[in-house]
Amino acid sequence: MKNIFRIITVVAFIMLLSVESAWAGNDKRRGTAGATQLLINPWASSNGWGGANVANVRGLDAFYSNIAGLSFINKIEATYSTTMLYGGNTGLNSGGNVNAFGLGIRMFDRGVLGLSVVTSNVGQIDVTTVESPEPINGTVSPTVMNLNVAYAHSFTTSIHGGVNIKIINESTDNISGSGFAVDAGIQYVTGANDELKFGITLKNWGPAFYYGGNGIAFTFFNPAGNSMSGEYPAAEMELPTNLKIGLSYDFLFGSANQYLTLALAFTSNAFLKDNYAVGLEYGLFDVLRLRCGYVYEPDIFNDDARTTASKGLCAGASVNVPLNKKKGDGKTSLTIDYAYHQNDNLRGTHVLGGSFRF
Repeated sequence: MKNIFRIITVVAFIMLLSVESAWAGNDKRRGTAGATQLLINPWASSNGWGGANVANVRGLDAFYSNIAGLSFINKIEATYSTTMLYGGNTGLNSGGNVNAFGLGIRMFDRGVLGLSVVTSNVGQIDVTTVESPEPINGTVSPTVMNLNVAYAHSFTTSIHGGVNIKIINESTDNISGSGFAVDAGIQYVTGANDELKFGITLKNWGPAFYYGGNGIAFTFFNPAGNSMSGEYPAAEMELPTNLKIGLSYDFLFGSANQYLTLALAFTSNAFLKDNYAVGLEYGLFDVLRLRCGYVYEPDIFNDDARTTASKGLCAGASVNVPLNKKKGDGKTSLTIDYAYHQNDNLRGTHVLGGSFRF
């Protein structure tokens, strides 16, 4: 019981310190970061409750929510997920697709190694120039990819931590940008049935992101008439660093065959408005999980001042199908996940994923 009060006190203190910045926002820096695709959650399970599961995320969804949760993989886990942003890439309100693949393997008694690849498809963009502003010059298809390599470790039965190194690449036919970032997180689990959890993670910390290539090169003639080449200076952009703090509690029913989890999270963004997330997950016999959540940020109800397309409401579900009759470490299963985000004046965002666990 003392541990419970200590954790609640620490979380309340940190939240209190963050309230002023959460309401003030970051107006002067908003929209100036690079590699903002790092702020898109590509995983279906954690999307179902708005990423509120910072404290209790388990498995490969930890690549986004809190890398410490990777340490809970039993033996091997493989996941694929696809996100149809704002209705996908068809229709009047066309969006983009984000595809993610992850693999986690327990390498040591207390350590798990993880790998994930996230790619974004933004479609084809017409090429226009000052001299030829009409879209008759062909198209380009930008490539956006993030490669993640992570290691998570269980220091004790209560303390778990992890580090993720991500390589970032964006490119078109004549210009590209590259960089790298680091995520670090920790989770603390306590209670008679491990029902209380606390998590904190720092994400997307790294050096500035920059672009280079033929797209910013030019040719000019000096006074002597000689041809010379140069390059326009490209401004460096900082990465969208953020700090996430979360707390969750499991209400267990029927000898733990059913549970209801309440999760809370606060995100302090360096280049966006800070936000709060609250989520609920109901689980039944390790077969069905239902989720819902809400992500709030200042001015979200003000159409004139709001800076996000999301209205904050999200929901999702998971169905777990056993593939053998073994229990414990020998259990193999397939999980299908789905999540939905409500958007304003756009089609909703749909996320679909599948996971194998061995």
